Amino acid sequence: MRISVRNILIAGTAIACAAIPAYAVLADPTPHVAVIAAAENGVAGQYIVTMKHPSRVSRAIAFPTVHRFTDGFAARLTSAQLKKVQSDPDVASIEQDKIMKISASRTLAAGTTQASPTWGLDRIDEGPLPLSHTYSYTHTGSDVDAYVIDTGIETTLTQFGGRADTVYGGEDCNGHGTHVAGIIGSKSYGVAKSVRLHAVQVLDCDGEGTTSDVIAGIDWVRENHAAKSVANLSLGGSKSTALNDAVTALSKSGVFVAVAAGNDNGDSCKDSPASAASVEAVAASSSNDTRASFSNYGKCVDIYAPGVNIKSTYQGSTAYLSGTSMASPFVAGVAALYKSTYGQATFGTIQTWLTAHANNNRIKSNKASTHNRLLYKSTL
Repeated sequence: MRISVRNILIAGTAIACAAIPAYAVLADPTPHVAVIAAAENGVAGQYIVTMKHPSRVSRAIAFPTVHRFTDGFAARLTSAQLKKVQSDPDVASIEQDKIMKISASRTLAAGTTQASPTWGLDRIDEGPLPLSHTYSYTHTGSDVDAYVIDTGIETTLTQFGGRADTVYGGEDCNGHGTHVAGIIGSKSYGVAKSVRLHAVQVLDCDGEGTTSDVIAGIDWVRENHAAKSVANLSLGGSKSTALNDAVTALSKSGVFVAVAAGNDNGDSCKDSPASAASVEAVAASSSNDTRASFSNYGKCVDIYAPGVNIKSTYQGSTAYLSGTSMASPFVAGVAALYKSTYGQATFGTIQTWLTAHANNNRIKSNKASTHNRLLYKSTL
C-alpha cells in the first residue's frame, strides 16, 4: 500500500487565502521560467512555485495561495497570473501540482524478547531463514520522535499507550496512517515500542491529496521537529522536483527520512519521493524473502523490508495490509532505534549503518538493477 497525489484538499479544509506581497512586474511580462508539466494526474491551473531565496516568499502578490512553504508557495493561477510569476527573476522553478492516492489491499481481522511477533518483526532481527518466532530488542526508542506524514493517526488506540498525538491536520479517518504508525511504534506490532508518534495529516479520508499538500506537511516538520527525529512517507506519485527538494531539505535538517519505493512494479526512479536524494527508499519483500510482485525496483531503491500481509493497528482494531507503505515504516523504526542507541546522527551515517548490517543477496526474484539488501536491525 502506498499513497499517490491527487487534486483534493484534506477533508473539510478550505483553501488558505494567505496573500504573498505584490510583485513589481511589467504590464506585459515575457515568461522566462518554464513550467514543468505533470507527467500524469496534473491539477489544472494549480502550481508549486519555488523561490531562489526564502526571504522573497514574503513579498506580496495579488492572488491567494493554497499553501506557503519555507522556499515557495502553491497557488491556483490564471494564464495571466502564471505569466507574471514566470517573469519574476526571483522564481527558481514552477511545477504543475499533481494528484496522489492510495493503492492497497487489506484483510481485516534489550534484552527483551517478544514471543509470537508478526513475521515482519521476526524477519528484521534474523539472518538467514527460517524465522525464530521471536523479536529481540535492546532499546525501545523512548527518546525519539517519529513523524508519520500520511492520513493521520488514530491516537487513542491502546496500542500507542498515550505516545501518539496530532501535530498537523486532523485524526485519521482512513486507517492507512494508523497502520503505518503501528509498524513504527505500537506495543505489539511496532519496531520501536516506546517511540513518540506524531501525526502529520496531509491526505484525506480517501487517502488523497495534492503534491503541495504533502510538501506543506514536510515543511512543517522541517521547521518544528524535535532533536532526535525520524519521518516516514508511505506515499508517492510521478516524479516531482519540488517534492524531492522538500524531503531532501527535511533530511538535511537532521530528520532521518524513510519513503516507500512504490507499488507499480516499475522503476522507482520515476517516482517521488523515492527518487529524492538523502532519503531511504524501501522496496517490499514477502515472508519467504521474495520481492513482492507489486514492488518497485531500480537503482533508487536502497533496501528491502517486509511488506506483504503485515499486521498492524487499523481503525479501532487491526488489519493485514500489503505494500511498500508497510515496508518503509520498518526502516523508520530501525532508524529510531539507532538514534535511541547512538544519539543524533546524520542521514548518511544511518544509511551507511543500514547498508553495512543488511542481509545481502537474500531477495529472490530481485531485479538486476536493484540493491539486494534486506533490512536487519542487528543488536539495536
